[in-house]
Parts: sequence; structure tokens; C-alpha cells
Amino acid sequence: MKKKRAAILISGGGSNLQAFIDAVEAGSLAMDIPLVVSNRPDAGGLERARAAGIETAVIEHSAFDNRDEFDRALAEYLGRYQPDLIVLAGFMRILGVEFVSRFSGRILNIHPSLLPAYPGLDTHQRVLDAGDRWHGCTVHFVNEQLDGGPPIIQGRVPVLDDDDAATLAARVLEVEHTIYPIAAEHIAEGRLRYRDGEVWLDGEMLSEPIQYRPQVLREHGFAL
Repeated sequence: MKKKRAAILISGGGSNLQAFIDAVEAGSLAMDIPLVVSNRPDAGGLERARAAGIETAVIEHSAFDNRDEFDRALAEYLGRYQPDLIVLAGFMRILGVEFVSRFSGRILNIHPSLLPAYPGLDTHQRVLDAGDRWHGCTVHFVNEQLDGGPPIIQGRVPVLDDDDAATLAARVLEVEHTIYPIAAEHIAEGRLRYRDGEVWLDGEMLSEPIQYRPQVLREHGFAL
């Protein structure tokens, strides 16, 4: 079976991009990555991609008069590669309705919170300010609502008494690197699908995101 193709969008260092590259090289992610695109020319993730032999492109958002023009240019460029999946890996731009509609069901994101809690920015500090005992991250399909697409899988970390935003973010990022490629692999296998605004796993609609715990994942047939 022909491998699915994932275009990865970045804005920064690309640690989640590296997790995808590592998973492909290890054979745990049966997906081709033909392209990495950044909206910033100084994004460190571009060097990670080049080191892995992946084609890179820079489409600077600042070169466009408005968000819609940038979205159209990005969509046109991605369309040349006909990606089966668009992976947002620290891509710090909000994609508009037209872009999301064009690639509906093919855009994947990971957000550093247990959605629907704390959409948007500064999630780690907001969790600390609220006094929450648990934090984490959520892989979800992207729809027109900011961080509002249907969740696929979540990973949790405890909030420790001596945590600050930086230490908490670092532990959440470790979980991101694990669960993001897992979700992508099951999309590549055809087990996970986006249909009618919902996530379907093995033909059954998920009523809630799968929790990243080995026993739970094994029960759902996820390879660890």
C-alpha cells in the first residue's frame, strides 16, 4: 500500500518535527514527509528537516497584506504536493476558514492543554494560576474553531508543587513527542478518520479522546 504523505508546518525549533522524523526513521511511522514549510526563515526546524533530507520552503506571513492572502499562498504551495495530512508542529499562525475548508479532515494539531480546557496561548502559566493538579496535551483534527477540533488522544502530566511554566512545559513537551506520531501512524494506517466533524477509530465514533496510558492504548489496539 502506498504510504501517505505528510507536509509539516513549523514556526520554531521543530522538536515535534524531529519526533516525526525519528519515528519515520525508526519504522514506527509509515508515512513519507516530502515537505516542511515555515512562516519564519529563522525557524530552527528548517535545519532539522534539511539534515533529514526533507525539502523545505519558507512562506513569510509578513510578506502578505493580510491573513487571507497568506493562507491562499500557503494552500496553493501545499496543493502542489497533494499531502494526505498537514501536520501543525509548533506552527504559530491561525489558519482561516478557507484554508481549513480546503484541507478539511487532513489537518492535525497538538495543543499543550487538556482540551477543551485552555485553548489559545500561555497554557502552562494559566494552569499554574488556576491551581490545577493535572496538565497535558491533546492531538486533534483542526476545524474552523481555534483549538476546537475533535480530540483524538491526550497525555497527562501532574503539576508539581515546585513547577513553574518552563518546567511544566518541558514535561508536557516530552508527552507531545510520544503521542503525536502515534496519532499520525493510525491515520496512516486508515484506522483513524475524520468524518462528519467527529473522530472515528476502527469504524466507531470516539465519544472522548483516548488517554495516553499503555493499558488504555493497548485496549484500543495502538502499538507502543
